Amino acid sequence: SVYLIISETAKKIIRHETPYSMDDLISAADKYFDEEEISAEVASGSFLHDGMVIVPCSLKTMGAVASGYTDNLITRAAVCSLKEGRRLVIVPRETPLDLISLENMVKLKRSGVVMLPAMPAFYHKPEKIGDVVNHVVGKILDQFDIGHELFKRWDG
Repeated sequence: SVYLIISETAKKIIRHETPYSMDDLISAADKYFDEEEISAEVASGSFLHDGMVIVPCSLKTMGAVASGYTDNLITRAAVCSLKEGRRLVIVPRETPLDLISLENMVKLKRSGVVMLPAMPAFYHKPEKIGDVVNHVVGKILDQFDIGHELFKRWDG
C-alpha cells in the first residue's frame, strides 16, 4: 500500500513545477493524509509498514527529522519510522548544501537513514528529462526491493 502525505509547500511546488494536479497524485495513492493530520495511523509507532520516503525533502524537514522535531505528520511519521527501526529514505531537494545541512545528513545517516540525493546519472545515456527522473525514482524503488525497468542497469 502507498500512503501519501503532501505538505502545504509541496502543494505549491507541484502546481508550479509539474504538470500534475493534486487529484492526479492523490488518486495514485491508497490513502492520503494532510500534513496536519497528526493523529493519522502513520503517526504511530504501532503502524506496520515497510518504510517511508520523503521526496523531495526540504532542508527544513530534514533538519526537523534530524533533531526529532515532529511539528507535522511528515516529521512525526519519519521520527516514528526511525524509532521503530523501519527504513527511511530521504531525497534532499536543495543544492548547494551548507555545513548545517551536511551535518544533519551525517546525523541522519548515522541513525540509519538512507540519504539519496536526486543526482542525475549519465551512464545509461538519458535522452529526455524523464529518463533522469526515472533513474532517481528507480533508485528509490531499489531501496525497497521493488522491481522496475525505469533505467538500464550498469553491466560493465
